[in-house]
Amino acid sequence: MGLVKTEIDGREIEVERDRWALGVAKDMGIDIPTLCHHPALEPSGACRLCVVEVTKGKWTWLTTSCDLPIREGLSIKTNTPAVLKARRTTLELLWTQAPDATEIQELAKLMGLEKPRFDPRNPTGKCILCGLCTRACKKILGRSAISFANRGAERIVGTPFGEPSDTCIGCQVCVTICPTGHVRCVDEDSLRRMETWNTDLEMIKCDACGAGFAPAKELEFVCAMLPEHLSVEPICPDCRRRQAAGRISEASRLLKGTGAGQNLTSEQQEDSLGDALCRER
Repeated sequence: MGLVKTEIDGREIEVERDRWALGVAKDMGIDIPTLCHHPALEPSGACRLCVVEVTKGKWTWLTTSCDLPIREGLSIKTNTPAVLKARRTTLELLWTQAPDATEIQELAKLMGLEKPRFDPRNPTGKCILCGLCTRACKKILGRSAISFANRGAERIVGTPFGEPSDTCIGCQVCVTICPTGHVRCVDEDSLRRMETWNTDLEMIKCDACGAGFAPAKELEFVCAMLPEHLSVEPICPDCRRRQAAGRISEASRLLKGTGAGQNLTSEQQEDSLGDALCRER
């Protein structure tokens, strides 16, 4: 892509055409609040917190910066009175939607808000309907275990008809990507409970220690993506690390016993240790 000249907060820069303004601003050290943005997904502008003021020619307007492509001749301002007012109003609305979300409360303090002007819909709510979990499930994993349901004030995120999902593999991508902690998951030895989605998944037990470490559906999903000559051993990460450490220690002992590590550079010692480890396997 070609380079274009644009201006952000009075600083003229030259960047690749069509880069998202939010990313460019962050590269410049400008902090713009956002809750619905993640680099692994295309922007959606759902939370509306990243609003900025854009001027081109005689026209000036407010728009979200996460899905604003950089073009020649734009003048972008991130902290004008109009921008700050819009962000505060948006945050108040999100606060009524998710009054129990710590992230919302922290942003409110930064913006000088003590409490929202509107009554909360759910005193213990944490979901801001940003759609990150649904988009991650569909775009990253190629599944749609969860989706939006209903409209307007009744809009929610969940499984079809609120029933346990046959599609969910318990990968926890939705838990990790949720910006407010609304999506909850608990491991109970033989079960992984996706509490928010009302779904329980059977766990595979480690052959070494016997503890449950991953849902059977998740391992099936991973194995289906691997080449035929590769397989996944039912070993938990802790036991796998201990086994690897033991093999490295034994290979190091064998290497020292043969005297092969003497008078070698550090890189040569690493290569010799790797060869000894392979022979030990």
